[in-house]
Amino acid sequence: MRKETILVVDDEPRLVRLVREVLTAVGYDVLSAGEGKGALETLAVEQPDLVLLDIMLPGGMDGYEVCSQVREFSAVPIIMLTAKTREVDMLHGFDVGADDYLTKPFNAKELIARVKAVLRRSKLPGKEAMIAADLTCGDLVISFARRKVRVRGRETALTPTEFRLLQQLALNTNRVMLHEDLLTKVWGSEYRDDIDYLRAYVRHLRRKIEEDPAEPQYILTTPGVGYMLCCPEGT
Repeated sequence: MRKETILVVDDEPRLVRLVREVLTAVGYDVLSAGEGKGALETLAVEQPDLVLLDIMLPGGMDGYEVCSQVREFSAVPIIMLTAKTREVDMLHGFDVGADDYLTKPFNAKELIARVKAVLRRSKLPGKEAMIAADLTCGDLVISFARRKVRVRGRETALTPTEFRLLQQLALNTNRVMLHEDLLTKVWGSEYRDDIDYLRAYVRHLRRKIEEDPAEPQYILTTPGVGYMLCCPEGT
């Protein structure tokens, strides 16, 4: 059976060595690159199953730029490695197509759990989506089978994770979904307590589908409980 391959993009040799030891010990093949240009070349040639991408890279191309360029030709899952934990940094990563964040320093157990969770999500077949009809919710139209979203007549590009989050809300229209349930269904049980992570993702999704993200009409918050996709009756 073919081993899954992880590309580690970081200019810290000790961190790359640690990640290589941890991941090879649990059965992954590991490639590495120390800067952005080399990472893009390695990814294009080797086509890894997942990328661990540091934000701070030498050579004039940071992790955000690398991620943005990768998304021009590949949907490979990307986990950003960062010492930054501000929400604005997370949102920037989501903007350029990152799938997840791992904050330095991290331990072996956390690294393995995140890698497995992101790889598992990337393979989900979306069976729930296939059995549901398209949903029209006001000016928002969700095509589950085609995994497309139109807002006010224009198609809106969502990442796979963003679509899964919207899909879960859409399959429970006008019902509040608990934070823990959304985190578990969209990201996996390892994330069920990462409420700040969910809040950041919801804010980012609102920026794509709401006319005024500060006054949302579709994704509504029930403070301390969860979120709901609100659809007008008769749509």
